Amino acid sequence: MKKQLILALVLACGLAGCATTSDLEAVKAMAQQAQADAARAQQTADNAQTAANQASDKAQAAEAAANAAASRADAAEASANQVNEKIDRMFKKSMMK
Repeated sequence: MKKQLILALVLACGLAGCATTSDLEAVKAMAQQAQADAARAQQTADNAQTAANQASDKAQAAEAAANAAASRADAAEASANQVNEKIDRMFKKSMMK
């Protein structure tokens, strides 16, 4: 069985050609380039995620500020309505006299 396997490997190597050291170095260089490209892609993705998180935080802060402003506007409107009602009552009292 081992002889057949070795014979098959020798035959395959002879037919396909054995990989030379330069071929292996080229493959190694390609693998290293692929790893470097993947690392750059990951860094770009990480930077994009950070930017997205910051944008989300700013949007949430803006929403909170808008909600606070809306609450103050509602309170001011309610106060203005109370003042208008009071003025109307005072006007009606003055007209009755």
